[in-house]
Amino acid sequence: MTQFLIDTDTASDDAVALIMALRSPAVEVLGITTVAGNVEVEQATRNALYVVAFCDAETPVYQGSAQPLYRKLQIADWFHGKDGLGDHNYPAARQTAETEHAVTALIRIIRQNPGLVLVTLGPLTNIALAIAQAPDIAVNIGRCVVMGGAPCCEGNVTPAAEYNMWVDPEAARIVLHSKLPIELVGWHLCRGDAALGLNDIDFVNGIGTKIASFAIECNSTARDAYLEQTGEHGISLPDPVAMSLALDPSIGTSMSRHHVDIETATELTRGMTVVDRLNVATNARNRQTWAALLDRPPNALVYWAIDVPRWKKLLYETLA
Repeated sequence: MTQFLIDTDTASDDAVALIMALRSPAVEVLGITTVAGNVEVEQATRNALYVVAFCDAETPVYQGSAQPLYRKLQIADWFHGKDGLGDHNYPAARQTAETEHAVTALIRIIRQNPGLVLVTLGPLTNIALAIAQAPDIAVNIGRCVVMGGAPCCEGNVTPAAEYNMWVDPEAARIVLHSKLPIELVGWHLCRGDAALGLNDIDFVNGIGTKIASFAIECNSTARDAYLEQTGEHGISLPDPVAMSLALDPSIGTSMSRHHVDIETATELTRGMTVVDRLNVATNARNRQTWAALLDRPPNALVYWAIDVPRWKKLLYETLA
């Protein structure tokens, strides 16, 4: 059984991603760590606890960083609702968070379980702090699946940046330079046909389970915001798409390794995912022109496309 450790700023799409992992018969979720992002970290923790209880699981939840490393937190309540779950007044879970801080828990769990899969669904603040405190943990992580970035297209919070990278770009940069075995799942992979269209939403509602109904209901605010943002009807689910690749990497149909970095210096491109797609930094012909970029080998596997029917099939099976 594959062991997962999940870091999340639990809002509506995160909740569906957590359900996918918690209900997978092939996965043992060792812990869930929360971070500020879509919502304040306290709300992210409450939401994670609710989802764990909803799945009848007993996975421990650890509360983490309340602020980005250097920036003021900018939550995404306009997209996910004030409570992150579409403002449907879901009750508080009886389970409480563990007293151990998320960063400490990350270090401990990774050291105790070499080869685990680390899945990140929010800003990378907790992961950056864990790496800074214990750089040795990088070699214990079998895969690090990161939902974040816009490696080939426009951003969703600025013209240049995807939200997770924009909220804490310094943390994202630390993680990308950490030698973690990063697999980058960008925002582009949940758009177009990969989003749940109107027929998909009807199909999920027709499954008839409480979990299926919850998956659509908690994304009600996100559905409206996505229409306003892109002009596309439906529900985009970036975190569940990332989770589907964590569960089954063969869902990816196009991927390649590159040096990836994050812009931190300017507000215009803050959080921009800079992908050396032509590998110019390692091309000897660029030695004089790009001398400062040499010694920047590929540090991430970037997913460019997925098998959309297979991703949706995996989601539907989880919700059935």
